[in-house]
Amino acid sequence: MTHALDRSEQHQIIASLTEGVILVTPDHRIAWANAAALAMHGVDRLEDLGGSVDGYRDRFVLRYRNHHPLGLDRYPLERAATGEVFEDVYVDVTRAGGASPAESWTHRIRSLVTAGPGGRPESHVLIVQDVTAQFEAEMRFERTFAANPAPAVICRLADLRYVRLNEGFSELTGFDADAVIGRTLYEVDVLAGAERRELAIARLKEGRTIPQMEARLRGAGGGERAVIVAGQPIEIADDPCMLFTFADLEPRRAAETALRASEERFETAFRLAPVPMLVARRDGFGLLSLNQAFTAAFGHGPEALGRAPGDLGLWVDEGARAAFERDLLRTGRIAGAETCLRPREGGERDCLVSAETVTIAGEACVLCALQDITGRKRSERELIAAIDAVMADTSWFSRAVIERLAGLRQPGRGAPDARLDALTARERQVLGLICQGLSDAAIGKRLSLARNTVRNHVAALYRKLGLHRRSEAVIWGRERGFPAQGFEGGETPGPGRP
Repeated sequence: MTHALDRSEQHQIIASLTEGVILVTPDHRIAWANAAALAMHGVDRLEDLGGSVDGYRDRFVLRYRNHHPLGLDRYPLERAATGEVFEDVYVDVTRAGGASPAESWTHRIRSLVTAGPGGRPESHVLIVQDVTAQFEAEMRFERTFAANPAPAVICRLADLRYVRLNEGFSELTGFDADAVIGRTLYEVDVLAGAERRELAIARLKEGRTIPQMEARLRGAGGGERAVIVAGQPIEIADDPCMLFTFADLEPRRAAETALRASEERFETAFRLAPVPMLVARRDGFGLLSLNQAFTAAFGHGPEALGRAPGDLGLWVDEGARAAFERDLLRTGRIAGAETCLRPREGGERDCLVSAETVTIAGEACVLCALQDITGRKRSERELIAAIDAVMADTSWFSRAVIERLAGLRQPGRGAPDARLDALTARERQVLGLICQGLSDAAIGKRLSLARNTVRNHVAALYRKLGLHRRSEAVIWGRERGFPAQGFEGGETPGPGRP
């Protein structure tokens, strides 16, 4: 014997459902709702739903998911009351006057009609599901997807049609949304020219991850770009999809081409440079490359590659070599260091050595250039020897000649300086008194000049000599023979003045 459920038992069963259930009568009254339906509207009592279709409209504002408002006669509750049966209507529900997110929900609604004895429609039922969390997650994904700078498109697996693309994809290909959405993967083939296309297609059909691979992506203008493409299975609105992401290889390839061209130009310039040059590893200073001028000057060729300059005995003074390498590692650059080097066949050569740390083919290196000054140093030594011989008997030389020869003999002190010749007699007087430690006022008194006039002479001195402070002027003048002895009102003697 079967047991027919009475209305009370039916309500108990329905009340326990997680889906919301609302019963509405043909005269538009809300007859009953379970606890789930009340919670989905943020209320606790049946009367808080409004009691009728009109009351419900007064208390809740509904919009379709495309944000279009529903007409008053299109509220799901209104449609259910008229006996209409529909499936999966998605609406945003907001409490009238509500402003907080807690007073807004997203509902998926369907309706059905229950029949009573004799098949007469008895109850019109609205079944509600709260899908707020699902749509909020999809909205977060949509925002993240749109903001992602990496080009991306989403393809629905059921029919292989595109359902989403972001701005990065449009910028990469020139396609806008209208040109892609709804088209199939074979119409806009993002796997064209993929190095493992068969694997990618097989994984796509299986809904599995597509590993990264190079491909040729055709743009709206018909051109192609080299890209890396990968696919990741995802779900969009419960539909299995494939998210394709891309990395543009063109900038990297252009950079690699430019780098190769730059390295080729460097190699040519290095090889043909008229001065001896070498490239060594920064770590350990093992030689990587020698140019033709270095081989011609020092005799070392390809057999020296891999060895350090210290192993070749290139430096005459090993202490100087160690100091040079230490300073180079510390500062990254050395310009014009004077040292003595030894060619392979023997002997010594005076050189100026300049070096700088550089990166070549991704490796930290040292680029070193040498200038042979052996001839110049020999000429200087011969000149100094001649001066020493001449100055052994200077009785017939004027003071000016003696001082100039002394300057040549000791280039670090009292060297001839064209700037000194540019000074007027008065400026020489002022410089001599500055070197004696006199102030501007004292100089003015000594020379019977106004203080401003003395300042003008001092400014002219600074400008002509390239100096900036009084102390610099004192050092500069004393190195060149100032102050002179025996000054008393007349012209102050100085270098070049008998």
